[in-house]
Amino acid sequence: MREILGRRRKLSLRRSGRSAVLTAALAYATEWQWPVVPGVGLLAGDGREPDCACPHPDCAAPGGHPFDPGLLAATTDARMVRWWWTQRPDAPVVLATGGRAPCAVSLPAVAGARALASFDRAGVRLGPVVATPTRWALLVAPYSLAVLGELLHSQDWVPGSLRFHGEGGYVALPPSPTGAGRVRWERAPQPPAPAPAAGSARTVRALRARAAEPAPPWLPDISTLVDVLVEESAGTPGGGSKLAY
Repeated sequence: MREILGRRRKLSLRRSGRSAVLTAALAYATEWQWPVVPGVGLLAGDGREPDCACPHPDCAAPGGHPFDPGLLAATTDARMVRWWWTQRPDAPVVLATGGRAPCAVSLPAVAGARALASFDRAGVRLGPVVATPTRWALLVAPYSLAVLGELLHSQDWVPGSLRFHGEGGYVALPPSPTGAGRVRWERAPQPPAPAPAAGSARTVRALRARAAEPAPPWLPDISTLVDVLVEESAGTPGGGSKLAY
């Protein structure tokens, strides 16, 4: 497994000698069972903007995409995750979307801010939202290509700036360093709603014990979000055509 050499920086946040990125990667993989893989990372560049460590000079997602290892290597195995980020402590954390893992919808940051404001006014509950200075991504429950196709077919027009990260896709997670800036939570993950405590005392104790265990964040269904996301992306000045994430 060949390592892609990139710029390494010490992160200010350390926990038990771990980098902040390794701590986050282990939590995603082991507590939430989200399959992750290290991103390709960044080179020092010419002092202006960091360059992607991949061989493509016009990379659309500098530093924040998988390369070696590839996306198919994404795993929830703690030993593999620990080995990867011990070797490359500043490598971005890349989530392999789809399957049992979350999917995502990303859009330009301006359109994302407008969409979140619209959801808040309507009282729509959102899941985690990750952000860089250029784009925001809303994590959603896994969806199939058939379901997505039906949802988009009902739209008059879907702007190219709106991107869907389903099976075979990926999203960089906080606190990953990327060419677009460090990835952060615009909306932090929230725990799933607790199940109603009903039934026998034994059942109640079992529910409480289950609630105390680590659980993945709550995720909305894409069908509740897509209309607003399309509308706000289409209304972005300039068509919202900037795709770099």
